[in-house]
Amino acid sequence: MTVRIVAAAERELREAIDQYNEQRPGLGFEFAVAVRLAFDRIVDFPEAWPAFSRRTRRCLVGGFPYGVLYQHAGADTLVLAIMHLRRAPVRWKDRIRDA
Repeated sequence: MTVRIVAAAERELREAIDQYNEQRPGLGFEFAVAVRLAFDRIVDFPEAWPAFSRRTRRCLVGGFPYGVLYQHAGADTLVLAIMHLRRAPVRWKDRIRDA
């Protein structure tokens, strides 16, 4: 299975890693590992996570207030956002429509 990440989600991931590393050195690395584990769970069980919209699902990132917003089709998974769970979901609606 192929996992592709849209540029905006890559930026969100880098920004979150940087913010966590500012809070405590190494915490950003721990966050990156938790996101990678979420990707692995998505690849293993793409339909297991709750629907966020008609074609989009959200897998929670263990130990952090983030979720991976993704769409799955066949052998491909498209990551649309690395979303902070306390931010309004409206922010990602354009990405869901465009994907």
